[in-house]
Amino acid sequence: MPVLNRWWMAVAGVFLQMALGSAYAWSVFRIPLSKEYGWSITEITWVFLISWFFLGCSATVGGMWMKRVGPKAVAMTAGLLWGGGVFLASLSAHRLWWMYLMYGVIGGTGLGMGYIVPITVLVKWFPDRRGLITGIAVAGFGAGALFSAPAAGWLILHVGLMPTFAYLGVAYGIIAIAAGAFMKNPPEGWAPAGWTPSATQISQRSDRDYTLGQALGTWQWWALSALMSINTMAGLSIVTQASPIFQEMGKATAAEAAFWVGVIAIGNGAGRIFWSWVSDLTTRKKAFFMMYLVEAVLFWSYHAIHVLPLLIVATFILVMCYGGAYGITPAFAADYFGPRDVGSIFGLMMLPWAFAAAFGPSLFAYLRQVNGNYNQALMFLGSLMTVALLLPILVHPPRGQGAAKKETSAGPLDAGEVID
Repeated sequence: MPVLNRWWMAVAGVFLQMALGSAYAWSVFRIPLSKEYGWSITEITWVFLISWFFLGCSATVGGMWMKRVGPKAVAMTAGLLWGGGVFLASLSAHRLWWMYLMYGVIGGTGLGMGYIVPITVLVKWFPDRRGLITGIAVAGFGAGALFSAPAAGWLILHVGLMPTFAYLGVAYGIIAIAAGAFMKNPPEGWAPAGWTPSATQISQRSDRDYTLGQALGTWQWWALSALMSINTMAGLSIVTQASPIFQEMGKATAAEAAFWVGVIAIGNGAGRIFWSWVSDLTTRKKAFFMMYLVEAVLFWSYHAIHVLPLLIVATFILVMCYGGAYGITPAFAADYFGPRDVGSIFGLMMLPWAFAAAFGPSLFAYLRQVNGNYNQALMFLGSLMTVALLLPILVHPPRGQGAAKKETSAGPLDAGEVID
């Protein structure tokens, strides 16, 4: 039952990513933490940024470790670190450094190690639907706040701020560890019965598999890293401030803002599937260009929106575009460098991404704090996305000679057989 096996793998991957993607609900904690302990916007934002920085760093480690121990061990370890880090953050009352260490460093390490697993596993199980499946694989991560944001808001009101971290940490850990236990690679050379790549797929894919070192020697690796990093700087700036933006610009209450943060999480997940699907229909390049264009237009006009429904719609679309890069880039990496070492190749792309993920939202929060509004920060993001439109136009697959195995050279194997 090859199709059944690989689709069940996709379901487990989505559950794993949803547990990890609950980190996107962080903006729900910003105002309560500020009121309770007097921490500034920038100080609280740094908790999220540290976790995202360590996500990028540990994704590289997770991708390399998977080659040694297999995806199951990496995924279950990641679930333990993420859940444990959030749980231990419940002990950080009046101790910001403890929050940085537990939620940021330990939790963020778990995020990165776990994030790379479903992407690496599923891109091997679905060579025929590479864009769509990577979109599905990361959609759960983008949609994680759909449940965690309202849950966190409710728990803060009913059990208190710090106990909320404890309850959520236990829930995240259980779900991630259980889902991670299902992660397995297909046999070497596996392909769906009767499948051959189309002419368009062939034209947009490399002619060989690259090792990590070989990929780093191409300018395309750096270009793909930049594509994802620039999109992250822009989109994550909005995601990290979504709740206060709805309250300050849209005049929503704290409870309403928490609810809408959960709703825009649907956009984060849906964008990963939608834009990945678009990239399969067109090309990865064209999908990125369209995404960047939409973001540029919205960032230039976002500051003028002060009606809550319109603000929610604009934010939803921006978050869809933000999520889209995470759906497209792993497939982009597998297209350009081959699926064999995509875990380490894409995982290392998360390292420059980590700096972008820390710098963009930090600058956005700083500009908000010094100016008293978001106007200057939004103009900066509009300018960034306008200039970045050139990048997807210029990038193209690397071509070279090498004795790496092409996907079409190996016939389909028994998909019922799996390996750790």
